[in-house]
Amino acid sequence: MKKVLLLLATCAFTTAAIAQTTPTTEVKVRDNGTKKVVTKTGKTNVGQALENTADAAGNVASKAGHKIKHGTQKAGRKIKHGTAKMEAKSE
Repeated sequence: MKKVLLLLATCAFTTAAIAQTTPTTEVKVRDNGTKKVVTKTGKTNVGQALENTADAAGNVASKAGHKIKHGTQKAGRKIKHGTAKMEAKSE
């Protein structure tokens, strides 16, 4: 039952993300006579939320990867320094 609900929810989000209309362009004329062109992509709220979530997940993964890399480099330096001290003591 749990898997069926999860599958239905996934399908609903996927369908909502795909169900986007073609972009429309509107031209608005301001009070001072200038024109502003506005393009609407027509994304649904769910589709936009999914896109934002994917972007946020990518940012988190990138930051986590950077922290892991920095941590391993830092540990490597400490190990190298520790072994150099041990070699100096043993001589």
